[in-house]
Amino acid sequence: MSEYLTKEGGVSFNPAKDIPSLAGKTILITGTNSGLGRRSALELAKHNPAQLWMTARDPVKGKEAVDEVKQAAPGTDVVFAELDLSSFAKVKEAAATVLKSTKKLDILMLNAGLMGCAPRLTEDGWEVQMATNHLGHALLLKLLQPILAPDARIVSLSSSAWKHLPVGAKIDFSTMRTADNAVVPPVFRYVHSKVANLLYAQQFAKHNAAAHPKQIIVSINPGEVNTNLFTREPGDEHMKKLQTEVVPKVAGPVENGVKNQLWAATTDAANLVSGAHYAPVGVEEKWGVAEDEELAVELWNWTEEALAGQA
Repeated sequence: MSEYLTKEGGVSFNPAKDIPSLAGKTILITGTNSGLGRRSALELAKHNPAQLWMTARDPVKGKEAVDEVKQAAPGTDVVFAELDLSSFAKVKEAAATVLKSTKKLDILMLNAGLMGCAPRLTEDGWEVQMATNHLGHALLLKLLQPILAPDARIVSLSSSAWKHLPVGAKIDFSTMRTADNAVVPPVFRYVHSKVANLLYAQQFAKHNAAAHPKQIIVSINPGEVNTNLFTREPGDEHMKKLQTEVVPKVAGPVENGVKNQLWAATTDAANLVSGAHYAPVGVEEKWGVAEDEELAVELWNWTEEALAGQA
Protein backbone atom coordinates (compact mmCIF):
# COMPACT_ATOMS: atom_id res chain seq x y z
CA MET A 1 0.00 0.00 0.00
CA SER A 2 1.35 3.45 -0.87
CA GLU A 3 2.84 5.44 1.99
CA TYR A 4 0.44 8.33 1.54
CA LEU A 5 -2.48 6.09 2.44
CA THR A 6 -2.29 4.01 5.61
CA LYS A 7 0.80 2.11 6.74
CA GLU A 8 0.47 -1.26 8.43
CA GLY A 9 -0.77 -0.58 11.94
CA GLY A 10 -2.04 2.87 10.96
CA VAL A 11 -5.49 4.24 11.59
CA SER A 12 -8.26 4.73 9.08
CA PHE A 13 -9.12 8.42 8.88
CA ASN A 14 -11.90 10.11 6.95
CA PRO A 15 -11.80 13.90 7.46
CA ALA A 16 -15.51 14.32 6.77
CA LYS A 17 -16.49 11.84 9.49
CA ASP A 18 -13.54 11.68 11.88
CA ILE A 19 -12.76 15.35 12.50
CA PRO A 20 -14.86 16.24 15.56
CA SER A 21 -16.75 19.48 16.03
CA LEU A 22 -14.29 22.36 16.25
CA ALA A 23 -16.83 24.76 17.75
CA GLY A 24 -15.15 27.47 19.78
CA LYS A 25 -11.68 26.73 18.43
CA THR A 26 -9.36 29.10 16.61
CA ILE A 27 -6.98 27.66 14.02
CA LEU A 28 -3.99 29.06 12.14
CA ILE A 29 -2.38 27.30 9.17
CA THR A 30 0.70 28.45 7.29
CA GLY A 31 1.02 28.02 3.55
CA THR A 32 -2.66 27.79 2.61
CA ASN A 33 -2.47 29.12 -0.94
CA SER A 34 -2.18 25.57 -2.34
CA GLY A 35 -1.53 21.91 -1.61
CA LEU A 36 -1.75 20.43 1.85
CA GLY A 37 -2.28 23.76 3.61
CA ARG A 38 -5.19 24.74 1.41
CA ARG A 39 -6.79 21.32 1.73
CA SER A 40 -6.31 21.37 5.52
CA ALA A 41 -8.08 24.72 5.73
CA LEU A 42 -10.92 23.45 3.55
CA GLU A 43 -11.47 20.30 5.63
CA LEU A 44 -11.17 22.00 9.03
CA ALA A 45 -13.46 24.87 8.06
CA LYS A 46 -16.30 22.40 7.48
CA HIS A 47 -16.33 21.47 11.18
CA ASN A 48 -17.44 24.82 12.55
CA PRO A 49 -14.32 26.40 14.13
CA ALA A 50 -14.83 29.83 15.68
CA GLN A 51 -12.13 31.29 13.46
CA LEU A 52 -9.70 30.04 10.83
CA TRP A 53 -6.56 31.99 9.91
CA MET A 54 -5.14 31.21 6.48
CA THR A 55 -1.70 32.53 5.62
CA ALA A 56 0.40 32.71 2.48
CA ARG A 57 3.35 34.62 1.08
CA ASP A 58 1.39 35.66 -2.03
CA PRO A 59 -1.72 37.66 -1.01
CA VAL A 60 -3.42 37.21 -4.39
CA LYS A 61 -3.19 33.41 -4.34
CA GLY A 62 -3.82 33.39 -0.61
CA LYS A 63 -7.07 35.33 -0.89
CA GLU A 64 -8.22 33.10 -3.76
CA ALA A 65 -7.83 30.15 -1.40
CA VAL A 66 -9.72 32.02 1.32
CA ASP A 67 -12.61 32.62 -1.08
CA GLU A 68 -12.75 28.89 -1.89
CA VAL A 69 -12.89 27.96 1.81
CA LYS A 70 -15.55 30.58 2.53
CA GLN A 71 -17.73 29.17 -0.23
CA ALA A 72 -17.32 25.63 1.10
CA ALA A 73 -17.97 26.65 4.72
CA PRO A 74 -20.01 29.88 4.67
CA GLY A 75 -20.64 29.80 8.41
CA THR A 76 -16.95 29.87 9.34
CA ASP A 77 -15.05 33.08 10.08
CA VAL A 78 -12.07 32.81 7.70
CA VAL A 79 -9.32 35.44 7.94
CA PHE A 80 -6.24 35.96 5.76
CA ALA A 81 -2.81 37.11 6.93
CA GLU A 82 0.13 37.67 4.60
CA LEU A 83 3.12 35.66 5.84
CA ASP A 84 6.56 35.31 4.29
CA LEU A 85 8.36 32.82 6.52
CA SER A 86 11.74 33.59 4.94
CA SER A 87 11.73 37.07 6.52
CA PHE A 88 11.92 37.59 10.27
CA ALA A 89 10.36 41.04 9.83
CA LYS A 90 7.42 39.62 7.87
CA VAL A 91 6.91 36.83 10.41
CA LYS A 92 6.75 39.44 13.17
CA GLU A 93 4.27 41.53 11.18
CA ALA A 94 1.99 38.55 10.64
CA ALA A 95 2.18 37.49 14.27
CA ALA A 96 1.35 41.03 15.39
CA THR A 97 -1.74 40.98 13.15
CA VAL A 98 -2.94 37.77 14.76
CA LEU A 99 -2.12 38.87 18.30
CA LYS A 100 -4.11 42.08 17.89
CA SER A 101 -7.37 40.32 17.18
CA THR A 102 -7.11 36.80 18.60
CA LYS A 103 -7.05 35.95 22.28
CA LYS A 104 -6.68 32.19 22.01
CA LEU A 105 -5.18 29.82 19.46
CA ASP A 106 -6.19 26.16 19.72
CA ILE A 107 -4.56 24.60 16.63
CA LEU A 108 -1.37 25.85 14.99
CA MET A 109 -0.42 23.97 11.82
CA LEU A 110 3.12 24.76 10.65
CA ASN A 111 2.59 23.59 7.10
CA ALA A 112 4.31 25.93 4.62
CA GLY A 113 7.57 25.02 2.94
CA LEU A 114 10.04 25.25 0.08
CA MET A 115 11.73 22.29 -1.58
CA GLY A 116 14.85 22.01 -3.72
CA CYS A 117 14.63 25.57 -5.01
CA ALA A 118 17.45 27.56 -6.55
CA PRO A 119 19.96 28.49 -3.82
CA ARG A 120 19.82 31.94 -2.26
CA LEU A 121 20.13 33.75 1.04
CA THR A 122 17.23 35.52 2.71
CA GLU A 123 17.24 39.19 3.67
CA ASP A 124 18.38 38.06 7.13
CA GLY A 125 21.33 36.18 5.61
CA TRP A 126 20.12 32.59 6.05
CA GLU A 127 19.88 29.80 3.48
CA VAL A 128 16.33 30.10 2.18
CA GLN A 129 15.05 26.54 2.76
CA MET A 130 16.18 26.32 6.38
CA ALA A 131 14.96 29.87 6.94
CA THR A 132 11.51 29.21 5.51
CA ASN A 133 10.88 25.65 6.61
CA HIS A 134 12.39 25.85 10.09
CA LEU A 135 13.52 29.25 11.39
CA GLY A 136 10.44 31.15 10.25
CA HIS A 137 8.14 28.60 11.82
CA ALA A 138 10.16 28.48 15.03
CA LEU A 139 9.92 32.27 15.30
CA LEU A 140 6.19 32.25 14.58
CA LEU A 141 5.68 29.64 17.29
CA LYS A 142 7.61 31.75 19.79
CA LEU A 143 5.64 34.88 18.93
CA LEU A 144 2.25 33.17 19.15
CA GLN A 145 3.05 31.26 22.33
CA PRO A 146 1.31 33.85 24.58
CA ILE A 147 -2.07 33.04 23.01
CA LEU A 148 -1.71 29.27 22.70
CA ALA A 149 -4.55 27.61 24.59
CA PRO A 150 -3.62 25.51 27.64
CA ASP A 151 -4.41 22.41 25.56
CA ALA A 152 -3.22 23.76 22.22
CA ARG A 153 -2.26 21.38 19.42
CA ILE A 154 0.81 22.24 17.30
CA VAL A 155 1.49 20.23 14.14
CA SER A 156 4.83 20.62 12.37
CA LEU A 157 5.10 19.25 8.84
CA SER A 158 8.27 17.33 8.30
CA SER A 159 8.34 14.74 5.48
CA SER A 160 9.82 11.42 4.55
CA ALA A 161 12.92 13.41 3.55
CA TRP A 162 14.41 13.08 7.04
CA LYS A 163 14.93 9.39 6.28
CA HIS A 164 17.33 10.32 3.47
CA LEU A 165 19.95 11.90 5.69
CA PRO A 166 22.93 9.53 5.31
CA VAL A 167 23.56 7.26 8.28
CA GLY A 168 25.74 9.06 10.80
CA ALA A 169 25.36 12.41 9.03
CA LYS A 170 24.46 15.63 10.84
CA ILE A 171 23.10 19.03 9.90
CA ASP A 172 26.12 21.19 9.15
CA PHE A 173 25.06 24.46 10.75
CA SER A 174 28.19 26.18 9.46
CA THR A 175 26.68 26.09 5.94
CA MET A 176 23.50 27.97 6.83
CA ARG A 177 24.98 31.33 5.84
CA THR A 178 25.91 30.05 2.38
CA ALA A 179 23.91 29.53 -0.82
CA ASP A 180 26.16 27.39 -2.95
CA ASN A 181 25.21 24.11 -4.61
CA ALA A 182 28.80 22.99 -4.33
CA VAL A 183 28.60 23.24 -0.52
CA VAL A 184 25.20 21.57 -0.04
CA PRO A 185 22.93 20.63 -3.00
CA PRO A 186 19.38 22.06 -2.82
CA VAL A 187 17.68 18.73 -2.18
CA PHE A 188 19.90 18.09 0.84
CA ARG A 189 19.17 21.59 2.09
CA TYR A 190 15.55 20.46 2.10
CA VAL A 191 16.45 17.22 3.90
CA HIS A 192 18.24 19.23 6.60
CA SER A 193 15.22 21.49 7.08
CA LYS A 194 12.86 18.51 7.41
CA VAL A 195 15.17 16.89 9.98
CA ALA A 196 15.00 20.23 11.79
CA ASN A 197 11.18 20.22 11.74
CA LEU A 198 11.17 16.79 13.37
CA LEU A 199 13.87 17.39 15.98
CA TYR A 200 12.66 20.86 16.92
CA ALA A 201 9.23 19.45 17.77
CA GLN A 202 10.95 16.96 20.08
CA GLN A 203 12.89 19.69 21.82
CA PHE A 204 9.98 22.13 22.03
CA ALA A 205 7.93 19.43 23.74
CA LYS A 206 10.67 18.94 26.34
CA HIS A 207 11.23 22.63 26.99
CA ASN A 208 7.51 23.43 27.06
CA ALA A 209 6.23 20.55 29.18
CA ALA A 210 6.75 22.03 32.63
CA ALA A 211 5.01 25.34 31.92
CA HIS A 212 2.28 23.94 29.63
CA PRO A 213 1.81 20.24 30.37
CA LYS A 214 -1.36 19.84 28.31
CA GLN A 215 -0.07 21.45 25.13
CA ILE A 216 0.95 18.93 22.47
CA ILE A 217 3.37 19.39 19.60
CA VAL A 218 4.03 16.66 17.06
CA SER A 219 5.76 16.43 13.70
CA ILE A 220 4.26 14.48 10.84
CA ASN A 221 5.19 12.97 7.51
CA PRO A 222 2.29 13.35 5.04
CA GLY A 223 3.72 10.66 2.77
CA GLU A 224 4.61 11.13 -0.89
CA VAL A 225 2.17 13.77 -2.11
CA ASN A 226 1.96 15.50 -5.48
CA THR A 227 1.93 19.17 -4.42
CA ASN A 228 3.28 22.41 -5.87
CA LEU A 229 6.60 21.68 -4.18
CA PHE A 230 7.35 19.55 -7.22
CA THR A 231 6.33 22.10 -9.85
CA ARG A 232 8.56 25.02 -8.88
CA GLU A 233 11.84 25.94 -10.51
CA PRO A 234 14.36 23.20 -9.61
CA GLY A 235 17.57 24.22 -7.90
CA ASP A 236 19.65 21.63 -9.73
CA GLU A 237 19.47 18.62 -12.04
CA HIS A 238 18.81 16.22 -9.15
CA MET A 239 15.67 18.14 -8.21
CA LYS A 240 14.61 18.29 -11.86
CA LYS A 241 14.90 14.50 -12.07
CA LEU A 242 12.73 14.11 -8.97
CA GLN A 243 10.09 16.35 -10.53
CA THR A 244 9.99 14.67 -13.91
CA GLU A 245 10.86 11.02 -13.28
CA VAL A 246 10.20 10.12 -9.64
CA VAL A 247 7.19 12.10 -8.43
CA PRO A 248 4.77 10.99 -11.18
CA LYS A 249 5.43 7.36 -10.20
CA VAL A 250 5.22 7.54 -6.40
CA ALA A 251 3.27 10.62 -5.30
CA GLY A 252 -0.41 10.44 -4.44
CA PRO A 253 -3.17 13.04 -4.40
CA VAL A 254 -3.45 15.85 -1.86
CA GLU A 255 -6.79 14.58 -0.55
CA ASN A 256 -5.00 11.50 0.78
CA GLY A 257 -1.78 13.23 1.78
CA VAL A 258 -3.59 15.68 4.02
CA LYS A 259 -5.04 12.99 6.27
CA ASN A 260 -2.10 12.61 8.62
CA GLN A 261 -1.87 16.27 9.58
CA LEU A 262 -5.64 16.52 9.99
CA TRP A 263 -5.57 13.45 12.22
CA ALA A 264 -2.73 14.91 14.29
CA ALA A 265 -4.52 18.25 14.64
CA THR A 266 -7.86 16.84 15.75
CA THR A 267 -7.51 13.36 17.24
CA ASP A 268 -8.04 12.89 20.96
CA ALA A 269 -4.99 13.94 22.97
CA ALA A 270 -4.76 10.43 24.39
CA ASN A 271 -3.73 9.20 20.94
CA LEU A 272 -0.65 11.43 20.79
CA VAL A 273 2.74 11.69 22.48
CA SER A 274 4.01 15.26 22.57
CA GLY A 275 7.27 15.52 20.64
CA ALA A 276 6.62 12.35 18.63
CA HIS A 277 6.78 11.96 14.86
CA TYR A 278 3.97 10.27 12.95
CA ALA A 279 3.87 8.66 9.51
CA PRO A 280 0.53 8.25 7.70
CA VAL A 281 -1.77 7.76 9.36
CA GLY A 282 -0.98 7.92 13.06
CA VAL A 283 2.06 5.61 13.00
CA GLU A 284 4.72 6.75 15.46
CA GLU A 285 8.26 6.55 14.08
CA LYS A 286 11.57 7.01 15.86
CA TRP A 287 14.77 5.60 14.44
CA GLY A 288 17.94 6.87 12.81
CA VAL A 289 18.38 10.64 13.02
CA ALA A 290 15.01 10.91 14.80
CA GLU A 291 16.78 9.38 17.83
CA ASP A 292 19.81 11.67 17.65
CA GLU A 293 19.47 13.53 20.95
CA GLU A 294 22.82 15.25 20.52
CA LEU A 295 21.79 16.73 17.17
CA ALA A 296 18.38 17.71 18.57
CA VAL A 297 20.01 19.68 21.38
CA GLU A 298 22.46 21.28 18.95
CA LEU A 299 19.55 22.28 16.70
CA TRP A 300 17.65 23.79 19.62
CA ASN A 301 20.66 25.83 20.74
CA TRP A 302 21.46 26.95 17.17
CA THR A 303 17.85 28.01 16.66
CA GLU A 304 17.80 29.96 19.92
CA GLU A 305 20.96 31.79 18.84
CA ALA A 306 19.64 32.45 15.32
CA LEU A 307 16.41 33.92 16.71
CA ALA A 308 18.01 35.90 19.53
CA GLY A 309 16.44 39.33 19.77
CA GLN A 310 13.61 38.46 17.40
CA ALA A 311 10.99 37.35 19.92
